[in-house]
Amino acid sequence: MTPAEALEQVVYYLDRAHDTGFKTKAFVRALEVVRSVPDDELVARAEAGNLTDLDGIGSSSATVIQQALAGGEVRYLTDLASSTEVPLTRGGAIYRAALQGDLHLHSRWSDGGATIEAMARAAIALGHRYMVLTDHSPRLTVAHGLSAERLAEQLRDVRVLNERLAPFRILTGIEVDILEDGTLDHDNDVLAGLDLVVASVHSKLRMPSAEMTTRMVRAVASPHVDVLGHCTGRLIGKRDPSTFDADMVFAACAACHTAVEINSRPERLDPPRAMLQQAIEMGCLFSIDSDAHSTGQLEWQPHGCNRAAEMGVPLDRIINTWPLDDLLRWVAGQ
Repeated sequence: MTPAEALEQVVYYLDRAHDTGFKTKAFVRALEVVRSVPDDELVARAEAGNLTDLDGIGSSSATVIQQALAGGEVRYLTDLASSTEVPLTRGGAIYRAALQGDLHLHSRWSDGGATIEAMARAAIALGHRYMVLTDHSPRLTVAHGLSAERLAEQLRDVRVLNERLAPFRILTGIEVDILEDGTLDHDNDVLAGLDLVVASVHSKLRMPSAEMTTRMVRAVASPHVDVLGHCTGRLIGKRDPSTFDADMVFAACAACHTAVEINSRPERLDPPRAMLQQAIEMGCLFSIDSDAHSTGQLEWQPHGCNRAAEMGVPLDRIINTWPLDDLLRWVAGQ
């Protein structure tokens, strides 16, 4: 393992642990430095014990570099591998084994921290057969959302990557904002050209219940919307869930064949248990998604799998357990 590979794995595990603080930023900076320094200089500095003279290399990253160069165990990496592992229940393991892809994830094109190719290669390593690239739509300016022009450029990059990564498939998609009146943050012709569309509410989350219900029903009824993302918008301990008539929204999802996302981000775990039970009883389809913004976060799906197992979500109603051809036929029949 090279020093760069060791530091990449450290960052991966810290992302998996949802560490967004100084430690992760420090290791990301150390990785950038290592990538810019010639190998022979790294070796010489490691032997001389002056790696920390490089701006951006601290004592922890220097130890990782030295141990990687020595060719033995990188102890910090070993410790992180065990301490950041995402828990998976016995029931959740059945759901995780059935998943064939991830339908909601982000790249550097919007507010993600990794390239499309890095996300795809991490998904391949996890055993996925496909993933849907769902960067944000333009309304979400804080997330550098994609205009129609930038989205078209992204799709060209995806075509090239699909040739390189076959048989793995990157499906084209977007997480489109549901606007205040229930319309969508891209024209119909743009959405029609994508493989799969996740629609989510990101603004005016405190809207009165009746208005939010109308807003969400209109969105899930769109023939271009395939998945309703993180339906309550909650952030556990930070932001209360939106209020809406869940029976009416989930009835619309069931009638319009729009899947309800089981969002696996640990600060979301959306929908809450009681609401998930309502969606099950309404006959909804589901997707279990990571909503990953970095490669390590792709490993968050077990959070959703554990919740699905606990609540008894029928396995055959989870659309990303389906083979790719079946998923695409379902989307085309929407």
